[in-house]
Amino acid sequence: MTSTWEQIVVDAADPARLARWWAEALGYQIVHEAADEVEIRRTPDTLPGLLFGLSSDARTVKNRLHLDLRPDDQEAEVERLVDMGARPVDIGQRDVSWVVLADPEGNEFCVLSAKRSA
Repeated sequence: MTSTWEQIVVDAADPARLARWWAEALGYQIVHEAADEVEIRRTPDTLPGLLFGLSSDARTVKNRLHLDLRPDDQEAEVERLVDMGARPVDIGQRDVSWVVLADPEGNEFCVLSAKRSA
């Protein structure tokens, strides 16, 4: 017996707002919306999804799990995401090839450099 990876759950103070931000960032669509949770996916039938659930807990430390995004143009993607409301953050990464950003609720994620052609 095996399992299917259904979704990643993200605690959010405002699930609808954060889900819409990530949907725009990733080119995903909302596939389920309720008062306390919103799920986004690339397409309605494509797994995994991201489920944003209501939480009143304050975020206090660096994420233990985060998303890595691999754009065609790192600089342009970082600029686009910052224009959308992301902000650069320093988590002690030093001199690396990726850029660490935080979404509007402070969840860190990385924007990797463009994939090298083989």
